[in-house]
Amino acid sequence: MIVHLRRARTSLVLDARGPGLPRIVHWGADLGPLPADDLPALVDATVPPVVPSSFDAPTVLSLLPEPSAGWSGRPGLAGHRDGRDWSTAFRLAGVDVADDAPAPGRVAGGGEAVRVPGEERDRDGAGAARVTVRAADPGAGLSLTIETTLTAAGLLTVRHRLRNDGDRPYEVRELTPVLPVPAVATELLDLTGRWCRERAPQRHPWPMGAWVREGRHGRTGHDATLLLVAGTPGFGFGHGEVWAVHTAWSGDHVTVAERRPTGEATLGGGELLAPGELLLGPGEEYATPLLYAVHSADGLDGLSDVLHTHLRARPEHPRGPRPVTLNVWEAVYFDHELDRLKGLADRAAEVGVERFVLDDGWFRGRRHDRAGLGDWWVDEEVWPGGLQPLIDHVRKHGMQFGLWVEPEMVNPDSDLFRAHPEWVLQAPGRLPPEWRHQQVLDLAHPDAYAHLLGRLDAVLSEHDGIAYLKWDHNRDLTEAGHGGRPGVHAQTLAVYRLLDDLRARHPQVEIESCSSGGARVDLEILRRTDRVWASDCNDALERLSIQRWTGLLLPPELIGTHIGPERSHTTHRVHDLGFRAVTALFGHHGIEWDISGIGAAERAELAAWVALHKRLRPLLHSGRVVRVDHPDPAVQAHGVVAHDGSHAVYAVSRLATSATQVPGVVRLPGLDPARRYRVRPPAGVPEPAVLELLPPPWLASDGGLTLSGSVLGSVGVQLPALHPEQALLLEVTAVG
Repeated sequence: MIVHLRRARTSLVLDARGPGLPRIVHWGADLGPLPADDLPALVDATVPPVVPSSFDAPTVLSLLPEPSAGWSGRPGLAGHRDGRDWSTAFRLAGVDVADDAPAPGRVAGGGEAVRVPGEERDRDGAGAARVTVRAADPGAGLSLTIETTLTAAGLLTVRHRLRNDGDRPYEVRELTPVLPVPAVATELLDLTGRWCRERAPQRHPWPMGAWVREGRHGRTGHDATLLLVAGTPGFGFGHGEVWAVHTAWSGDHVTVAERRPTGEATLGGGELLAPGELLLGPGEEYATPLLYAVHSADGLDGLSDVLHTHLRARPEHPRGPRPVTLNVWEAVYFDHELDRLKGLADRAAEVGVERFVLDDGWFRGRRHDRAGLGDWWVDEEVWPGGLQPLIDHVRKHGMQFGLWVEPEMVNPDSDLFRAHPEWVLQAPGRLPPEWRHQQVLDLAHPDAYAHLLGRLDAVLSEHDGIAYLKWDHNRDLTEAGHGGRPGVHAQTLAVYRLLDDLRARHPQVEIESCSSGGARVDLEILRRTDRVWASDCNDALERLSIQRWTGLLLPPELIGTHIGPERSHTTHRVHDLGFRAVTALFGHHGIEWDISGIGAAERAELAAWVALHKRLRPLLHSGRVVRVDHPDPAVQAHGVVAHDGSHAVYAVSRLATSATQVPGVVRLPGLDPARRYRVRPPAGVPEPAVLELLPPPWLASDGGLTLSGSVLGSVGVQLPALHPEQALLLEVTAVG
């Protein structure tokens, strides 16, 4: 059987004729409605030749690379059964093709070619095409199921399921889905980072050998690459052909790009398992995390198009307007006093805030970060009347109330730890080194899990009106042992189960994935949460890069973007309100700042920025994200364009001084070339100061500038000479 899947602008051709595991013949640009007779010819055209000093027959890369098939790179499966069954030779047992929109007269089975059409039915998750491959190696006592899905948006997912059919345990050391990438992809781009500097891009030629990104943090990690991208030389946001993968797992994981001297190039990713961590008993099965894979012929923005479209089509994706949020952390820290917080809520309501979040410090013994974690009862000394008076005050203003929690952690200075030190992840005989004065609860311990679920359920049930949890996770998992064996795998699954159980009991409560900022950002945690906190750094200059690259994977409405104080809490840089507001505009908007102490004029300006975000919110949270490939690294420009081309908003930021005094001409991509547009700064908010005496003539006009989308995208507009760390906002509206 040869299967051709088509969705959106992507084709996948799978040779499943056996006898071994299927191979991907093509993953990339849409090939169109190929005649069935062309598919065998396409397969034959891609079989490699036999070369000197090599195997006597052609070797091809399957969905699970095996040494028994001539693969000498990283193995798709590594494992053993007491030192035996360490190599596999899976044989095809069956292939099932499922399609939500089958073509009339489709033929399946019997070695015939199968063509699956590419019509996208709708955006609610339907329209996907699925291929399930079943294989077995009776000699090794293993069976394998490979699940491949091409979604309506053109996003490919791959998952392996390995079953132990033997009568003795089988240890899985690695099971990693991989996908082939054509030879034209010669450059790699991935992301790294640290606390308060997440999502830093790094780029280099793709050499021979393996480029391996491992995360050993027990969480996704500040340094995790959201996407590992391979592309044609010089690819950018708006040009070049690119392929990318994302490992959807919140524990230890690996993402890898490998190029072999034999000509193969692959991208892949999966779970990173510790020795002895995953032992399959007879009849037991292990499923890998989903590997998400995406292709674009239109550069990095094309990757984002596919990913954002897919995420917005999920049933669990937030549907209503994303509430403008005020978090009190950088306003009060641990200084919880009811009247002060009420006053802050009053000011929040005045400027247009829609959700008020009480951060760390509300529970027993929590006057600093060295005690109290694990004791999830309201502190009666700080809150003698409980939290309900503040909740009621917040809701009286029409705002939602949110609460900070860090459920997976425990301070040694806590009643919980003193009562149950055995509920902590640890190696036998010793505790891991402390991090932020805390250890990690072993959620795979049934009693610890039941206790924690009960306390979280009680906090939500005993209060009327908690609509949101900021769910934090402030340390790596080090020496994370469970029952004497490595425990990250079990802990990660237990966290997913905890979130699932809690949301089943309280489906109206939204949850944010925060992990010292952006250390738990992946598509598996986002199946259970409603947004991520991109970074603990609210410095607008740092945030421009952090948000730009986080947005490569996630649409704006899933990324928390807050206006911080004038002087940054983490970097101590000072920025004016306009720069901070423009930076925070493009996301799930909010404020993290003690606005109770600002003057009336600044409060009015803040309210104007909040009002502007609300007016633009339908566009920002549904439109297509575009990023400008500007030649000056000191200039960053990006925007969001409505899918019907009627409306757009762009921000141009000067990051630093450069050889040129002005940003120069900046192109505005993504507009309909055939339509005409009016370009001007949005009304109601201050424009930034400029270096020169007069702005460009078009910007001085109240009516702005009217040009075609073709001209704006190909020529662009001249901008004023901005000071470093200033930004100009442009609203673009179709006319006529």
